[in-house]
Amino acid sequence: MVQHQRYNQLKNGGDEEAATLVFVWTNRGYYRRRRPKILFFLLLSLLSCGFILAPHFFSFSSALSHLSDFFGVQNDGLSGYLDVNAPLCSSISNGSVCCDRSHFRSDICFMKGDIRTHSPTSSVFLYSSKNSDDNVSSTVDGDELQHEKIKPYTRKWETSIMATIDELNLISKRLNSDVDHSCDVIHDVPAVIFSTGGYTGNVYHEFNDGIIPLYITSQQFNTEVVFVILEYHDWWVMKYADILPHLSSYPPIDFNGDNRTHCFTEAITGLRIHDELTVDPILMKNNESIVDFRNLLDRAYRPRITGLIRKAQEKTSGCALATPKRMHNQPKKPKLVILSRKGSRAITNQNILVKAAEEIGFEVHVLRPEPTTELAKIYMELNSSDAMIGVHGAAMTHFLFMRPRCSVFIQVIPLGTDWAAETYYGEPARKLGLKYIGYKISRRESSLVDEYDKDDPVLTDPSSLNQKGWEYTKKIYLERQTVKLDLTRFRKRLLRAYDYITRIHLQSQHLA
Repeated sequence: MVQHQRYNQLKNGGDEEAATLVFVWTNRGYYRRRRPKILFFLLLSLLSCGFILAPHFFSFSSALSHLSDFFGVQNDGLSGYLDVNAPLCSSISNGSVCCDRSHFRSDICFMKGDIRTHSPTSSVFLYSSKNSDDNVSSTVDGDELQHEKIKPYTRKWETSIMATIDELNLISKRLNSDVDHSCDVIHDVPAVIFSTGGYTGNVYHEFNDGIIPLYITSQQFNTEVVFVILEYHDWWVMKYADILPHLSSYPPIDFNGDNRTHCFTEAITGLRIHDELTVDPILMKNNESIVDFRNLLDRAYRPRITGLIRKAQEKTSGCALATPKRMHNQPKKPKLVILSRKGSRAITNQNILVKAAEEIGFEVHVLRPEPTTELAKIYMELNSSDAMIGVHGAAMTHFLFMRPRCSVFIQVIPLGTDWAAETYYGEPARKLGLKYIGYKISRRESSLVDEYDKDDPVLTDPSSLNQKGWEYTKKIYLERQTVKLDLTRFRKRLLRAYDYITRIHLQSQHLA
């Protein structure tokens, strides 16, 4: 009910994009539960009126493609490499450009034939033997058969950030054009073209808007694909240097910085995205899930972690004091990692939290990731942990580094962040198979209690402030709030986590 009220408020207030997001989120379960019935009645409707309207608006097969896209039905009739979860463009023919713009999160376009890049004009050309009177759009100039524009970034609904994304021209031209941009580099594998602009630099967005959609889109190629990157950043390529070779066997191309003409026979521009930090197996060709993505991370980081461990062992050789060995009958303590923050949303009594966790029986490690911290080191720390505690924020993305089915993720939820904490991290963590525990702080645990009167809506009704817009949420609840945990309350969550981990360990020992 609350979400429907929120939808009406946004709709009446003219915020169509936000209203759409709320509507989709609120009704996502409805459409999944009722797919078969809705599809049946829509098919009957199409059969009854399709023969009347089809000649004027669309073909019947095209309508079925639209239905397949809406209901997530896969079409197995894809040709060549373009066997991707895109029913709307599943039957693309040679010499064609097909764009699927039906998703509110991203656009994606497919090209097949004689494809050539031309970075000086931000264009990708497709040379075709078709004439202008074929089934393509009207010519824009004497040579063009079709001209599509796309910004290959996965936050299509956010107009402000999309305004910063470079636009790419996808142009189909007649083969006998005077300017043909002859090939400098010929590739015998497809291209996936995307942007690393936008919110790149924030670890949540790097995984949610980039790395996971890249996995979703490219997984079908089994690394036999070339990545062509708009707004290329050397630091991004270095940061994800462990992961990228598991998605592509070829070095990425800097579209804007490489003026050579790269030639392909097939290309996908844009990336598929399913939901927040997840992979929906229903929409994947081979039913891959977020667990499969996590397994890829494990393969990607394993060699580097082995090297880090060996290096650490070398440092303790010689006359250095060795770590005391655990007694044979002494049980191993569960490892708890606290993702520490400084400034906004920091836990001000973190030292007391550490002591409380140690008293329960945890071996506590405090980790404060910095933008320059090597991801392999963070992965090594969390992959070997049994539990993680952190305050809502981008760093919670690192739950992806925890082991499914045997780890606990405790997210501390400051005032005014309930929906975001659950949507961006809580639900995705459960999909990964983690034991998720959300801890909503009370008013007295927030530093805002010292700034506002006890009856102020900032404290009593955070949702009313959030409804005013993102800037209010960001300014008040994200940037000006710290947390002082009530350890009497929080201890209950620690005990739940400890009991769960202990039970899992006992079960594992029994199975062994």
